[in-house]
Amino acid sequence: MAMHDVTIEKTILTLLDEKKYQTLKDILVTMEPSDIVAVFEELKEEKVPLLFRLLPKETAAEVFAELEPDWQELLIKGFSDTELREVVNELYVDDAADLVDEMPANVVKRILAQAAPELRKEINEILRYPENSAGSVMTTEYVSLRPEMTISDAIVRIRRTGVDKETIYTCYVTEARKLIGVVSVKDMLLAQDDQTPVSQIMDENVIYVNTMTDQEEVAQMFSKYNFLALPVVDNGGRMVGIVTFDDAMDIIEEETTEDIEKMAGMLPSEKTYLRSSALDLFRNRIPWLALLMVSATFTGMIITGFENALAAQVVLTAFIPMLMDTGGNSGSQASVTVIRALSLGELEFSDVPKVIWKEIQTSVLCGVALATLCFAKIMLFDRMVLGNTDITLTVAFTVCFTMAVTVLMAKLVGCTLPMIAKKLGFDPAVMASPFITTIVDALSLLVYFGIARAVLF
Repeated sequence: MAMHDVTIEKTILTLLDEKKYQTLKDILVTMEPSDIVAVFEELKEEKVPLLFRLLPKETAAEVFAELEPDWQELLIKGFSDTELREVVNELYVDDAADLVDEMPANVVKRILAQAAPELRKEINEILRYPENSAGSVMTTEYVSLRPEMTISDAIVRIRRTGVDKETIYTCYVTEARKLIGVVSVKDMLLAQDDQTPVSQIMDENVIYVNTMTDQEEVAQMFSKYNFLALPVVDNGGRMVGIVTFDDAMDIIEEETTEDIEKMAGMLPSEKTYLRSSALDLFRNRIPWLALLMVSATFTGMIITGFENALAAQVVLTAFIPMLMDTGGNSGSQASVTVIRALSLGELEFSDVPKVIWKEIQTSVLCGVALATLCFAKIMLFDRMVLGNTDITLTVAFTVCFTMAVTVLMAKLVGCTLPMIAKKLGFDPAVMASPFITTIVDALSLLVYFGIARAVLF
């Protein structure tokens, strides 16, 4: 955090302690909602409602929408019905729907009781869409124009209705609720004649999404087309809402966090790290840890099955960790690269042959380089410097050849499993580091002992 921000926070906390509320109001008016949220997070719980009540009505709603659900619940419990009504009815519809979706049932009942009838209807409409769909993250507050309107009429309509809309820069032209075009305020302001019909300057080639489109796909479209807002239509082509750029940013953050957690072998968390208790973290981590621990039994069984070979050539045991780690790292590199490409829409299942061929080429180069380096390390350091006379050229060849094969095998597993998971409808992120490492560990041991048995015995 910048030093300037820290100074402001300390000043606000001091003024709050000294009960200089008017000075506080003057400072809060100049601050951005996100900065006020940061101040809230530094306060003791009992002081949050007091500071919140000093905010102007519109700012209070924006701050409320950016707060974590537990802070929102804390404030709601302290609100009078009038205060709750003012905050809820100032929220944009999508933010109000998120609030209802995240609050306990008893709190939701109170929120809906204070919401205006029209807002309550729109909230219920959004909540009926499946989680993580475009319909569940859209807002119904957008500017709708008719094609026969003149530019002058359109601007008057924007001035009259735009104050309650989440964005007014992009306007949507509809006829009988069917989306037929899109026009920007810039296009209207730069038009030569104010009496020109909107239909003459609108863009009829509208890019839109369906209410059931996955939210991750929606967010990718913002990145691809540089949109500020994206229209959402139902199965009949009727426009029902828009997804805005700030919603897309939230989706990207949410999806990225979820993928990172899955790739690290954890269940996705609903809370931020600092607001998660040790019990929350335990619940998110223990399932995968337990599964991976049990799956490691296979590597133990493989080692047990080759006890006689290890007894005859004890020196082979020393290289097991290096081979398993190298295989796991190679598989993880391939899986992370492919998962990223899948998440950005760069790869489809039909690209599997291309991906496999590319990874074969890469693994041959990596395998040869690592095997060469490994051979030099074994002969120069392990044998000559450490004086381990049990290491022979045959042993070194066995280890290095195994490493090259392990790298090839690991990269093929790492690149194909995420794509197969995607094809089967699973999140490819679950096929990341922990899962692939466990598979590669078992395979690398089988290869190692198989080559050792063929070469040394």
